[in-house]
Amino acid sequence: LAAHALSLSLTQRAQAATNWVNTGSLNTARSSHTATFLPNGKALVAGGWNNNGLLAGAELYDPGSGTWTRTGSLSTGREWPAAALLLNSTVLIAGGESSAGYLNYLTSAQLYDPASGTWTNTGSLTTRRYQHTATLLASGKVLVAGGSYETPMLTYYQSSAELYDPATGTWTMTGSLTTERTQHTATLLPNGKVLVVGGWNSRVFLYSTELYEPASGTWTNTGSLNIARVRHTATLLANGLVLVAGGNSPYSGGYLASAELYDPASQTWTTTGALNNAREYHTATLLPDGQVLDRKS
Repeated sequence: LAAHALSLSLTQRAQAATNWVNTGSLNTARSSHTATFLPNGKALVAGGWNNNGLLAGAELYDPGSGTWTRTGSLSTGREWPAAALLLNSTVLIAGGESSAGYLNYLTSAQLYDPASGTWTNTGSLTTRRYQHTATLLASGKVLVAGGSYETPMLTYYQSSAELYDPATGTWTMTGSLTTERTQHTATLLPNGKVLVVGGWNSRVFLYSTELYEPASGTWTNTGSLNIARVRHTATLLANGLVLVAGGNSPYSGGYLASAELYDPASQTWTTTGALNNAREYHTATLLPDGQVLDRKS
């Protein structure tokens, strides 16, 4: 959800003023990067690409000064990786696509230390993938699920999932998704389960959603979306419901304005008020007052 959230650290001020306030620009233009908010209040942006190619550089945004400063670079430039903030305040970045070769999809992973501003290598994923999700579990482990990779002849969509253990720096396979999917969302629920929503694979755009149970390492299908969608947002609300909004669906006319709510108690989806503008590749941020700010860059 944070992939393009470059100016959302001013959301409280923007909400109060009912408009947007310009802030400092990135040192390097980028897309398909990660963005992670750190415990110290700064935001870490890493990787991505621009017209000059794949990026290894990373930057820190300071809300206090509204400025960006360069920090340590990844060892490998990559786009569409997944990132997760660990319980020890380091940031894990894993997978993605690299410019090191034609259709080179990565298994490598690195850790960013905010104290030193440096990246170190950690254990590699078992399966190469990009456009996957990474979710921090209550145990402190990170669940990576789905994604895809390509060869010159075929695209492989992933149902596999794996767990990263920060204590050992290693990955282990866990139960596979019931459905191959990429460009989906993953949301940690208050009960410790992970809700995966939508996406697509070689056969279909997906209505299906599923739940990961960390205790058993298994996935089970849950209620189906009213509209199949990819490149949407998913936000856990204060009342425990999950708001899914926007995205894209060829079954429903392309770009979507529709939104729906998932109730973990009944495992059902119900439609709710639509966005004013249809959009994909947007962001959604839960504000302190319980409202959700949806933004398209």
